[in-house]
Amino acid sequence: MHGELQDKCGVVGIHCEDTSKDVSHFVYFCLYALQHRGQESAGIATYNPDSGLNYYCGMGLITDVFRDYEINNLVGNMGIGHVRYSTTGQSKLENSQPFVTDFDDGFIAMAHNGDIVNSASLRDELIEEGYEFKSNTDSEVICYMLKQEHHDHGKNIIDSIEAVSKRLVGSYALTILVNGKLYAVRDPAGMKPLCIGEKDGSYIVASETVALDVINAKFIRDVEAGEVVYFENNEINSHILEITKHTHLAHCMFEYVYFARPDSTIDGINVYETRLNIGKQLYEQFPIDADVVIPVPDSSIPAAIGYSRVSGIPYGEGLIKNRYVGRTFIMPTQEERELAVRLKLNPIKDAIKGKKIILIDDSIVRGTTSKSLIELVKEAEPAEIHFLVGCPPVIAPCYYGVAMATKKELIAANYTVEEIREQLDIDSLGYISLESLVKAIGMPADDLCLGCLNECYPTDLPDDIEAETYYKP
Repeated sequence: MHGELQDKCGVVGIHCEDTSKDVSHFVYFCLYALQHRGQESAGIATYNPDSGLNYYCGMGLITDVFRDYEINNLVGNMGIGHVRYSTTGQSKLENSQPFVTDFDDGFIAMAHNGDIVNSASLRDELIEEGYEFKSNTDSEVICYMLKQEHHDHGKNIIDSIEAVSKRLVGSYALTILVNGKLYAVRDPAGMKPLCIGEKDGSYIVASETVALDVINAKFIRDVEAGEVVYFENNEINSHILEITKHTHLAHCMFEYVYFARPDSTIDGINVYETRLNIGKQLYEQFPIDADVVIPVPDSSIPAAIGYSRVSGIPYGEGLIKNRYVGRTFIMPTQEERELAVRLKLNPIKDAIKGKKIILIDDSIVRGTTSKSLIELVKEAEPAEIHFLVGCPPVIAPCYYGVAMATKKELIAANYTVEEIREQLDIDSLGYISLESLVKAIGMPADDLCLGCLNECYPTDLPDDIEAETYYKP
């Protein structure tokens, strides 16, 4: 449910052959379209053959970060950008991205979406070899590993990425600027989304297709799992990482359920259509007699529309969202988090009072926000509350870049559906089944990462891994 899950980041990269052009404004607008993927910090790095590297990062929304900074200062015909929500690494300026460090006689700048589950051991190895860390992000680990392969072993960038990929365990979508060249990399399992577009001879890579839409760029294709993309002579060049041959696809199912904007298309699947299908599948499982179908805005709206269409039960807005309220999960006390639900949502009492309502939400994680939500709805005096959830019970943590509670905090890991229904004190509670979710997405289950739902993780995990490492409230 909103407020309980956050994806790690959104990344952008733009390459233009014309050195007289500046791409920073386009990077800015692309990041603006990806703001939903991270609201803690934002940054842009650009390259110009005359002035070299230019970059600026700051805390907050992209509009806050660049409010007092003239974006025209970021000159360059190539650039990368990043919006961040921390899963590994605390929320502080040193951990904002793009991460920049020296490389040869120039620099390397990197923006990263994902999580490297073995980053702690890799970091320790680098420290032993004399590397000094400025931040505690795994993005810095990847940068130093690339430097190590290039400087110590004399490998070119592609071969360095190839070597590093064999040691990384986890998820990553990367945009990298190295001395005036742009590279984009997607992990061998394709966990994190990345796509390519083109506009007026410039190439764009971004986490979601909405970033292309906002600058009126033409979508070309998704970056393949395990693919390194770079640009020379106005052409897209491709290298498939060797490890990809031995890696199964594991696209994150939460991109379709919650994270991605509904107007995005990821790996050929439209997110809005998927969420409509989730609503239809919920009706197949739970054909409830009710007066109105109400979504928990905003991410559950398409699912509620889907349920309404197939059931014939009217769709209604029963909850109004205040879109000017920040994230609630950072509030220190449970009382404050519950109050924040009231700041974010307010019921339309006349739309609810005396009616049998079907309330549809995208997911339940800890359950605390759901309890506050149900209490809010009850104040509007519905005759019945039937709560349907467009994601199966979340029973395990995510280690690949989704900030999620530890297992002891996951309500579905500790209580049955009936026990949760009793805690919420509602007439019925229904979760979409795993099979129905897979059907709604329209992708084979073997091609999805479902680890938080069935504990079948797509990679090996370190024996001493702690979920707390990945959940930074």
